[in-house]
Amino acid sequence: MKMKPEENSKQQNQGELFRSRLDQILDPRHPLYQIANKIDWEKFEKEFGKYYTEKTGRPGLRIRLLVGLHYLKHAYNVSDEKVVEGYLENPYWQYVCGNEYFEHDFPCDPTSLVKWRKRIGSDGVDKFLEETIFLGQREGQIKDPEFRRVNVDTTVQEKAITFPTDAKLYHRMRQVLVKEASKENIQLRQSYKRKSKLAFIKQGRYFHAKQSKRANKETKRLKTYLGSVKRDIERKVENPNERLKSLLEISERILTQSKNSKNKIYSIHAPEVECISKGKSHKRYEFGCK
Repeated sequence: MKMKPEENSKQQNQGELFRSRLDQILDPRHPLYQIANKIDWEKFEKEFGKYYTEKTGRPGLRIRLLVGLHYLKHAYNVSDEKVVEGYLENPYWQYVCGNEYFEHDFPCDPTSLVKWRKRIGSDGVDKFLEETIFLGQREGQIKDPEFRRVNVDTTVQEKAITFPTDAKLYHRMRQVLVKEASKENIQLRQSYKRKSKLAFIKQGRYFHAKQSKRANKETKRLKTYLGSVKRDIERKVENPNERLKSLLEISERILTQSKNSKNKIYSIHAPEVECISKGKSHKRYEFGCK
């Protein structure tokens, strides 16, 4: 743990008497200039001061400098390296970070930002957003009713899965269970490897030929094979490991779900996938997550 930052920064010395201060040469109408004067920096000093010791170690970087760099990093969507480089070139960025005079040296190494984020954790990073919201309230930019309405981006992030059908799920789930049972040295009464493959091929042919009765018969056969393998594993393993237990739960949901069921399984490797219909003429259903 580092010692608390020095109160007087390195640029405050007698030589600065002959230089112009940043607040005297910058445009007070600039958004960054105004934000720098409105953010409650003392709040961050008190909040993050607990991560420093009083006398042990080398003095740390100024808290305002670190907080300011992180605000600029996210405001302009740049990397740690770019925000440090931008600080060296932009006087407004230096003013946000609490500089009184323009500096010609890099403020810190980019890795210092990474280490500081790890030190304050996710709770500390949340304080940045919290102060941004409070600033919006103080300036009247955010009204109370806006906290009661949520704007949601409903763009579907599609998953890399095949179009789910009952036959595919039954056949694939049985394969996964048999493979996992083999890893755990579980001797199955029957794996239905050849029978399930034949039934799956027949089901596809009958469905393509629009012979729905025959296709449904093969689908039921695949469901029977899956149920048989699942029950066989449950009989022979009293305390399954986490992986096998999860697969058995997924297989149970696949076996019991129907056309009108909620929270159905559409993919074995990505059980969180949902079926989303947004009324698109070219794509009736999308499988993924919002």
